[in-house]
Amino acid sequence: MTQIFPPQGLPFLKMHGAGNDFVVIDSRARAEAVVTPALARALGDRNRGVGFDQLAEIRAATAADSDFTLDFWNSDGSRAGACGNATRCVADLVMRGLGRDAVSLTTARGALFARRLTDGQVWVNMGAPQLDWAAVPLSQAVDPLHLPLPGDPVAVGMGNPHCVLFVADAEAVDLAALGPRYEHDALYPQRTNVEFASALAPDHLRMRVWERGTGITLACGSGACATAVAAHLRGLTGRQVTLTLDGGVLQVDWRDDGVWLTGPVAHVFDGWLSPDFLAAHP
Repeated sequence: MTQIFPPQGLPFLKMHGAGNDFVVIDSRARAEAVVTPALARALGDRNRGVGFDQLAEIRAATAADSDFTLDFWNSDGSRAGACGNATRCVADLVMRGLGRDAVSLTTARGALFARRLTDGQVWVNMGAPQLDWAAVPLSQAVDPLHLPLPGDPVAVGMGNPHCVLFVADAEAVDLAALGPRYEHDALYPQRTNVEFASALAPDHLRMRVWERGTGITLACGSGACATAVAAHLRGLTGRQVTLTLDGGVLQVDWRDDGVWLTGPVAHVFDGWLSPDFLAAHP
């Protein structure tokens, strides 16, 4: 079918992993990044923009052993240091473009490796967890395994900070009320993602999440990794864990070489940001 209006402006993709949804912008052919805080906030508006949990901008490789670089943004215009599900989605996109089943990439988290499995799911090594209070980071020297906060949470860094609480019933947690309290607690100088999890079995957790700079999301890849690490450290699970989230199921395997995250990916649609929209949000 002939297009009534030929595409102009900036192309983007919409993707999701277990309901954790992303706008993806491919800037590999550009000399500089195109995403700004203003553009990220405008795009993140689900009524006046496109809407997303995070935005991922694909950049040209910045390291000799890397296929591409990824930058992440939250819907409030702040930067995100890591995003496991977006990493998996973009890795799948790039693998398809290159005709390969494995890629290496660079994020603020460092060098990462991703592979497509035979069932179509994508596996990414999210690196070693940050377990020292200063690396998470926390604002003072406390025991990350038992934070001095209500609910006795665990602090884990996965390139971004996490606050993991183990509760009797994750379904009963009022995320909208409790999430912001922990996100903005002074113990987390960079704010934090907040996970509430219930142990269903020694290898199965039910998890729900409040993401910093975004709010309630259906899934969070780095949050699943942090929760699996915290659960093992608390003696609730082994190192291989299935996590059931509001949007789907993720698997985490904490190995000697890092925390491996596996789950589904989906490419939903392609679109174009109009020149007028771009001009209004420089």
